[in-house]
Amino acid sequence: MLKIRIITLGKFKEPAFRELEKEYLKRLSPFAKVKVIELAEVPYRASDDMARAKAKEAELIKRNLPEGAIVILLEEKGKLRGSKELATFLERLGSLGQELVFVIGSGAGLDPSLREVCNYQISLSPLTFTHNFARVLLEEQIYRVCTIIAGKEYHK
Repeated sequence: MLKIRIITLGKFKEPAFRELEKEYLKRLSPFAKVKVIELAEVPYRASDDMARAKAKEAELIKRNLPEGAIVILLEEKGKLRGSKELATFLERLGSLGQELVFVIGSGAGLDPSLREVCNYQISLSPLTFTHNFARVLLEEQIYRVCTIIAGKEYHK
């Protein structure tokens, strides 16, 4: 069983996202133990203040990284993988027995200092998504990966 932590900045504002997350976390329960950590976004007033906000968010994220975990940043320029390739990748990482931690930034993005503490950077798509949508999409993709690993039919 995979042990997964999703660290995300900000809370869902739309009920539809909460319902989707609830559904995917329920579907994932036979395959993985998933914990979602919501951290507060750091407000900023202008684009020149964005770097300060991202640096503060990075410190919040770093404080919530468990010792010995495999840290995977969701980055726009991260490695793209198809569903089957992602399944192979996560199955290999999961076999190491360490917790897999996925980090989703705020609308401002992730501070570059997080690259120093991460093991991998992945991208869900070359398209740009809101961080709330990326969160649900990640959960759906983790579920899809689990069904592929288990030999189920969902992924087709």
